[in-house]
Amino acid sequence: MNKMGTNFYWLTRPKSLKIKKIATGEIIYPCININEPEYGLHLGKRSAAGYYCWDCKLTLCAGGEINVHKSLENWYTECPKCGKSKDKIKGFKNTASVEFGFCKPNDLKRIGVHTCCSFTWAENPDEIKNFCKKNLDKNIVVNEYGEEFTGKQFLEEELIICPIEFTHLIGEEFS
Repeated sequence: MNKMGTNFYWLTRPKSLKIKKIATGEIIYPCININEPEYGLHLGKRSAAGYYCWDCKLTLCAGGEINVHKSLENWYTECPKCGKSKDKIKGFKNTASVEFGFCKPNDLKRIGVHTCCSFTWAENPDEIKNFCKKNLDKNIVVNEYGEEFTGKQFLEEELIICPIEFTHLIGEEFS
Protein backbone atom coordinates (compact mmCIF):
# COMPACT_ATOMS: atom_id res chain seq x y z
CA MET A 1 0.00 0.00 0.00
CA ASN A 2 1.35 3.39 -1.00
CA LYS A 3 1.41 5.81 1.96
CA MET A 4 3.24 8.62 0.20
CA GLY A 5 1.30 11.87 -0.02
CA THR A 6 0.87 15.50 0.98
CA ASN A 7 -1.67 16.78 3.49
CA PHE A 8 -3.39 20.13 2.94
CA TYR A 9 -4.97 22.34 5.61
CA TRP A 10 -6.94 25.58 5.81
CA LEU A 11 -4.68 28.56 6.36
CA THR A 12 -7.78 30.76 6.55
CA ARG A 13 -10.74 28.56 7.39
CA PRO A 14 -14.13 29.81 6.20
CA LYS A 15 -16.39 30.13 9.24
CA SER A 16 -19.47 29.09 7.25
CA LEU A 17 -18.24 25.63 6.25
CA LYS A 18 -19.53 22.69 8.20
CA ILE A 19 -18.66 19.03 7.91
CA LYS A 20 -21.08 16.15 7.82
CA LYS A 21 -19.46 12.92 8.99
CA ILE A 22 -20.12 10.24 6.39
CA ALA A 23 -20.42 7.38 8.88
CA THR A 24 -22.81 9.01 11.37
CA GLY A 25 -24.39 11.95 9.56
CA GLU A 26 -23.35 14.19 12.48
CA ILE A 27 -22.78 17.87 11.60
CA ILE A 28 -19.62 19.33 13.12
CA TYR A 29 -17.95 22.74 13.01
CA PRO A 30 -14.34 21.96 13.94
CA CYS A 31 -11.77 24.72 13.97
CA ILE A 32 -8.51 22.88 14.61
CA ASN A 33 -7.05 19.53 13.62
CA ILE A 34 -5.91 18.00 16.91
CA ASN A 35 -3.18 15.98 15.18
CA GLU A 36 -1.63 19.03 13.48
CA PRO A 37 -2.37 21.95 15.83
CA GLU A 38 -0.01 24.32 14.01
CA TYR A 39 -2.36 24.22 11.01
CA GLY A 40 -6.05 24.74 10.53
CA LEU A 41 -8.50 21.98 9.78
CA HIS A 42 -7.43 19.21 7.41
CA LEU A 43 -8.73 19.60 3.83
CA GLY A 44 -7.41 16.30 2.60
CA LYS A 45 -4.47 14.36 1.27
CA ARG A 46 -2.99 14.09 -2.20
CA SER A 47 -1.34 10.73 -2.88
CA ALA A 48 0.48 9.21 -5.85
CA ALA A 49 -2.01 6.84 -7.51
CA GLY A 50 -0.15 5.04 -10.29
CA TYR A 51 -0.70 5.09 -14.02
CA TYR A 52 -3.76 6.73 -15.55
CA CYS A 53 -4.94 7.29 -19.11
CA TRP A 54 -5.55 11.04 -19.18
CA ASP A 55 -7.26 10.76 -22.58
CA CYS A 56 -9.80 8.11 -21.51
CA LYS A 57 -9.96 9.27 -17.86
CA LEU A 58 -9.28 5.75 -16.63
CA THR A 59 -6.86 4.25 -14.10
CA LEU A 60 -4.65 1.38 -15.21
CA CYS A 61 -5.33 -0.37 -11.89
CA ALA A 62 -7.22 -3.53 -12.84
CA GLY A 63 -9.21 -3.26 -9.60
CA GLY A 64 -10.43 0.24 -10.46
CA GLU A 65 -9.97 3.58 -8.70
CA ILE A 66 -10.96 2.23 -5.30
CA ASN A 67 -7.90 -0.06 -5.36
CA VAL A 68 -5.17 2.31 -6.59
CA HIS A 69 -3.62 2.48 -3.11
CA LYS A 70 -4.17 -1.17 -2.21
CA SER A 71 -2.87 -3.06 -5.20
CA LEU A 72 0.82 -3.30 -5.98
CA GLU A 73 -0.03 -5.94 -8.58
CA ASN A 74 -2.82 -6.26 -11.12
CA TRP A 75 -2.07 -3.16 -13.16
CA TYR A 76 -2.59 -3.01 -16.90
CA THR A 77 0.48 -2.26 -19.03
CA GLU A 78 -1.71 -0.24 -21.41
CA CYS A 79 -5.05 1.54 -21.25
CA PRO A 80 -7.83 -1.07 -21.36
CA LYS A 81 -10.00 1.33 -23.37
CA CYS A 82 -7.72 2.90 -26.02
CA GLY A 83 -4.66 0.63 -25.85
CA LYS A 84 -2.10 3.41 -25.29
CA SER A 85 1.02 2.24 -23.47
CA LYS A 86 2.67 3.81 -20.47
CA ASP A 87 4.88 6.65 -21.65
CA LYS A 88 8.47 6.43 -20.54
CA ILE A 89 9.04 9.08 -17.89
CA LYS A 90 12.53 10.55 -17.87
CA GLY A 91 13.99 12.23 -14.81
CA PHE A 92 11.76 13.49 -12.03
CA LYS A 93 8.53 13.81 -13.98
CA ASN A 94 6.07 11.56 -12.17
CA THR A 95 3.65 11.95 -9.29
CA ALA A 96 5.98 10.24 -6.81
CA SER A 97 8.51 12.96 -7.64
CA VAL A 98 5.88 15.59 -6.90
CA GLU A 99 5.23 14.08 -3.48
CA PHE A 100 8.98 14.00 -2.76
CA GLY A 101 9.31 17.63 -3.87
CA PHE A 102 11.49 17.01 -6.94
CA CYS A 103 9.03 18.66 -9.33
CA LYS A 104 5.76 20.62 -9.33
CA PRO A 105 2.37 19.22 -10.36
CA ASN A 106 2.26 21.47 -13.44
CA ASP A 107 5.49 19.87 -14.68
CA LEU A 108 3.61 16.63 -15.40
CA LYS A 109 1.99 15.67 -18.68
CA ARG A 110 -1.75 15.13 -18.54
CA ILE A 111 -2.25 13.44 -21.88
CA GLY A 112 -1.76 9.81 -22.83
CA VAL A 113 -0.78 7.31 -20.13
CA HIS A 114 1.17 8.86 -17.28
CA THR A 115 1.05 8.78 -13.50
CA CYS A 116 -1.61 10.61 -11.50
CA CYS A 117 -2.57 11.35 -7.90
CA SER A 118 -5.73 10.87 -5.93
CA PHE A 119 -7.16 13.35 -3.46
CA THR A 120 -8.90 12.07 -0.34
CA TRP A 121 -11.16 14.82 0.97
CA ALA A 122 -11.59 15.48 4.69
CA GLU A 123 -14.26 18.11 3.95
CA ASN A 124 -16.91 18.58 1.28
CA PRO A 125 -15.01 19.11 -2.00
CA ASP A 126 -17.75 21.24 -3.58
CA GLU A 127 -17.72 23.68 -0.66
CA ILE A 128 -13.92 23.80 -0.65
CA LYS A 129 -13.71 24.41 -4.40
CA ASN A 130 -16.37 27.13 -4.22
CA PHE A 131 -14.52 28.87 -1.37
CA CYS A 132 -11.27 28.65 -3.36
CA LYS A 133 -13.00 30.21 -6.40
CA LYS A 134 -14.14 33.11 -4.20
CA ASN A 135 -10.57 33.56 -2.92
CA LEU A 136 -8.49 33.08 -6.05
CA ASP A 137 -5.83 35.63 -5.05
CA LYS A 138 -5.78 35.07 -1.28
CA ASN A 139 -3.57 32.56 0.54
CA ILE A 140 -6.09 30.22 2.16
CA VAL A 141 -4.47 26.76 2.00
CA VAL A 142 -1.20 25.44 3.43
CA ASN A 143 0.43 22.04 2.99
CA GLU A 144 2.17 20.05 5.69
CA TYR A 145 5.52 21.56 4.64
CA GLY A 146 4.33 25.12 5.27
CA GLU A 147 3.88 26.11 1.61
CA GLU A 148 0.93 28.48 1.26
CA PHE A 149 -1.43 28.56 -1.72
CA THR A 150 -4.05 30.93 -3.04
CA GLY A 151 -7.42 29.48 -3.97
CA LYS A 152 -6.34 29.55 -7.61
CA GLN A 153 -3.03 27.81 -6.94
CA PHE A 154 -4.70 25.08 -4.93
CA LEU A 155 -7.30 24.42 -7.63
CA GLU A 156 -5.18 24.88 -10.75
CA GLU A 157 -1.76 23.72 -9.59
CA GLU A 158 -2.04 21.34 -6.63
CA LEU A 159 -5.26 19.49 -7.58
CA ILE A 160 -4.56 19.44 -11.32
CA ILE A 161 -2.96 15.98 -11.15
CA CYS A 162 -5.78 14.45 -9.07
CA PRO A 163 -8.38 12.97 -11.42
CA ILE A 164 -9.28 10.42 -8.73
CA GLU A 165 -11.15 11.81 -5.73
CA PHE A 166 -12.30 10.00 -2.60
CA THR A 167 -14.97 11.32 -0.22
CA HIS A 168 -15.40 8.35 2.12
CA LEU A 169 -13.35 9.99 4.91
CA ILE A 170 -15.17 13.33 5.06
CA GLY A 171 -15.46 14.36 8.70
CA GLU A 172 -13.00 11.73 9.89
CA GLU A 173 -9.47 12.33 11.13
CA PHE A 174 -6.77 10.76 8.98
CA SER A 175 -3.26 11.53 7.82
